Amino acid sequence: MTAPRFYCQDPISGNQTLTLPATVAHHIRVRRLAAGCEIVLFDGRGGEIAGVLDFDGKTAQVRLSDHRPREAEVAGRMTLIQGLPSGDKMDWVIEKAVELGVQRVIPVAAHRSVLKLSGDRLTKRLMHWQGIIIAASEQCGRNRLMQVLPPQSLEQTLTQTDLGFVLLCDPAANDDLATTIHGNNDAANTGLSFLVGPEGGWSAEELAICRRQQVRSVRFGARVLRSETAGLAMAAASTALLDW
Repeated sequence: MTAPRFYCQDPISGNQTLTLPATVAHHIRVRRLAAGCEIVLFDGRGGEIAGVLDFDGKTAQVRLSDHRPREAEVAGRMTLIQGLPSGDKMDWVIEKAVELGVQRVIPVAAHRSVLKLSGDRLTKRLMHWQGIIIAASEQCGRNRLMQVLPPQSLEQTLTQTDLGFVLLCDPAANDDLATTIHGNNDAANTGLSFLVGPEGGWSAEELAICRRQQVRSVRFGARVLRSETAGLAMAAASTALLDW
């Protein structure tokens, strides 16, 4: 059985007895882990450290062994540019993006996005998404945390220089995903960004921005996928196509 994994925000090192942060200790008590259980800690900088759990009154401690440089990252860089969907669908997108190995999610406040975030509501939502990233990383075995940026406009997003090969998910596109990826020799080296609109799609103005930025439109199969499904499906397929 795989040892339970926990994220520690502060940097950790091996071969020491560490008093666990209150949030981690609380999580351990909720899961009813007993003294002597093996757990694994990671701090997001890469690698992990196994240790044996112990308790001293209300304090939870772990006797850590050597740092081990195990990674679970995909071989290439993937960014999901997601038009904000309605309700809590973004929670699901973020969780599954972590599991699929996406390195970064950029939420886009699209013209047709129903969900609007600002002020305290935005701050709370970003904290909520960070919690989802941590929990998903603990579960799936990643030792580096996926990044989620604050929502921005599509124009702001596409002016960034580190997006790599940007693909717009479009059911009406002439080229399919596999042909487009294999036809670009730099895709594996520069990374991929998947551009997915909200439920109502992109506006004419936003599509014009994509054309000016030379974003490539691709179709993915014969079916029209939901906003919260399309980018994740493209990430999974691209990982297989590029042998990542």
